[in-house]
Amino acid sequence: MPALTTTFRRLALASAAVLTLASANLSYAADAVRTIKIATAAESKPLSWGAIGVEPQGYEPDVLRAINAKLPQYKFVMEGAADIAQETGLVTGKYDIATGGYYKAPARSKQFLIPDSPIGASLMKIYSRKDSNINGMKDLVGKNIVPVTAGGGVYKFVMQWQQENPNDKVDIKASSAGIPYPDRLKEVQSGKYDALILPSNLGEQTVIDNQKLDIKASEPVSINNTYVLIHKSDENKVLSEDINKALQQLKADGTLDKLSQKWFGEDVVKYMK
Repeated sequence: MPALTTTFRRLALASAAVLTLASANLSYAADAVRTIKIATAAESKPLSWGAIGVEPQGYEPDVLRAINAKLPQYKFVMEGAADIAQETGLVTGKYDIATGGYYKAPARSKQFLIPDSPIGASLMKIYSRKDSNINGMKDLVGKNIVPVTAGGGVYKFVMQWQQENPNDKVDIKASSAGIPYPDRLKEVQSGKYDALILPSNLGEQTVIDNQKLDIKASEPVSINNTYVLIHKSDENKVLSEDINKALQQLKADGTLDKLSQKWFGEDVVKYMK
């Protein structure tokens, strides 16, 4: 009997040791998952939208979820934020990541970590009435173009194009008025303006289709990759490398293509450089 008791005691101790070890491993695994705070664009449907307290929706949030599915060592937590709040929060470390159709630029490359693989592409297009002869930038000479945000991406693109094409004068005015682009499309439809220049990832085609506007979109007149911006720190260097690999896989397996078709109604992946 004593021998039997001793055997049971040994089994009990061994079981307890196994349970303790398993519990420790589970605790370690939970601790090993790093929470990544992400700021997404709050009002750029279908690229990304959803204010604080609202689950972000759109192309970029879906891509981020697909990235996270490939990187179980992280837990992505997203919230919508205004453009200024995004970059400020990224500089201070409030956010680890920011997405919002960002281009890669020398200043940003110095300030943030930017994976080599793009998350998408911004296709600059010209929107005009279907009965117009406007198909490219040179067709805008002498036309009345919708004013663009001073210092914004469209304004910089037009100024750069003008420098490269000094013999073709395109008259474009800068404005600080925040008139929604659906209203701008209606102004082109009504004849107030001849054309509107915008990146196509803002959902213009959805507005055109839903409101049955007699508006056409040109082929891209400028193409820019868009990137994930990451807070610059030693800890985030590995995060940047992991995201870069995940984006390569998502492009290769067709996920980026499927998501661009879902949200933009077109394949932007073929334009990614």
